[in-house]
Amino acid sequence: MTRLPLLARILIAIALGVLLGRLLPEWLVAVFTTFNAVFSSFLKFLIPLIIVGLVMPAIADIGRSAGRLLLITVCIAYGSTVLSGLFSYGVSSSVFPHLIAPSSLQDSALVNPQTSISPYFTLAIPPLVDVMSALVLAFVAGLGMAYLNLPRLKEVADEFKTLIEKTIGVAVIPLLPLYIFGIFLEMTRTGQAWHVLITFSAIIGVIFAMHIVLLLVQYCIAGIIVRRNPLRLLATMLPAYFTALGTSSSAATIPVTKAQAVKMGISEDIAGFTVPLCATIHMSGSCMKITACAVALMLMQGLPFTTTMFIGFVLMLGVMMVASPGVPGGAIMASLGVLSSMLGFGEQDCALMIALYIAMDSFGTACNVTGDGAISLIVDKLKQ
Repeated sequence: MTRLPLLARILIAIALGVLLGRLLPEWLVAVFTTFNAVFSSFLKFLIPLIIVGLVMPAIADIGRSAGRLLLITVCIAYGSTVLSGLFSYGVSSSVFPHLIAPSSLQDSALVNPQTSISPYFTLAIPPLVDVMSALVLAFVAGLGMAYLNLPRLKEVADEFKTLIEKTIGVAVIPLLPLYIFGIFLEMTRTGQAWHVLITFSAIIGVIFAMHIVLLLVQYCIAGIIVRRNPLRLLATMLPAYFTALGTSSSAATIPVTKAQAVKMGISEDIAGFTVPLCATIHMSGSCMKITACAVALMLMQGLPFTTTMFIGFVLMLGVMMVASPGVPGGAIMASLGVLSSMLGFGEQDCALMIALYIAMDSFGTACNVTGDGAISLIVDKLKQ
């Protein structure tokens, strides 16, 4: 199973959870419920460490490499990511209420513990610090390393980042399918699984349509700036789009993205600088998915939300996307902290977010990568 792509393992876990939810005896379901309780406690403990380990060195690296071209690229990439999140919120908050019945999960195990199967035991693993404290620490330490030239502290931060990325890749990502299996196993026993899956399919269709609109807008803006046909520019980047669909990795697609950027007329130097950088910091497709999924889950549970709440969430999410680790599902792992601290998501909410996000992971990556070409066009024009 570990040789299968993460998406395939997630889909198998969901299918098995739905099929076996009514068949397995209660004592066996309680085994998986116990695993979920322990794993979620570990995940809650890990979230502040993920923020410190990933955000701190990312801010330090950007600050130490300060330059006009870098600043322009970072600002455009962050602006694109934030605007895509706000666009996603606007569409989702307008369309999803017509697709999702409010409070449609109110009687499920997610919000009604009396219908859930209790674990055999729980293991409390309190976080060392809360999410906001971890975020402030990451900013203060990252900026300090950037502007005070602290090479030894930077070396420690880089090694801690390696440790966190390894922990995510070895101890978290491989166990996510089992965690999601346990969630859907219990949801099936409460009769909510089919409704959730049907709702998910409608949500995925809307998000895919938003991806297409986002790419058209990005290339229309770039086309106006460089005074070229945006559709032809977008067509030139399609090989990078389809490569990212297959790899689900912005980093693995860099050679193809750079080659197609050069074919659009971007200079080798600019393409060689912007494409690898944007593969790390430009996450418009990922931000769009996470925002839309968050709105959908809040509607499904009848949770109140406001535009002001989501503006703050998207602004913070744009920062977290810069620090997302280069593993499948890394963006959603990096965003769990702001989902819990700013939107009040619980453990099961985060599990559903992970499942829904990974189901569209390759499309989000393809959107990120293709948008990198538009940013490269703008930066190349501004440099001239």
